Amino acid sequence: MNNYSLTINSVAMPGDTLKVDLLGVKKAALVLRAINHKLRQQILKHIDENGKITVTELYVALRLEQSVASQHLAILRKAGFVKTSRNGKFIYYSVNSNRIEELNQFVKSLVG
Repeated sequence: MNNYSLTINSVAMPGDTLKVDLLGVKKAALVLRAINHKLRQQILKHIDENGKITVTELYVALRLEQSVASQHLAILRKAGFVKTSRNGKFIYYSVNSNRIEELNQFVKSLVG
């Protein structure tokens, strides 16, 4: 056993072992945590309603500090929920619909 996996002896099937990818579980938890935040949900909704938006437009519209908006966008970007495109000196954020759909499918499979 290493720091990234866990082996459990199966009670249901003696002699069998179950392996848990702890690094994968940790990454999945970070992705779920990214979306499970009211302000980040509000940010995603606002971006989706506008198609694409700069951080300046976002923090003005939502009445946030620039640093707060940037930190939350960074979390959403790292989790893959927003994507960026550059036009000159401006960086535009848009919702990554494919990633949202992946999340929906994962949650559906997880909770039944």
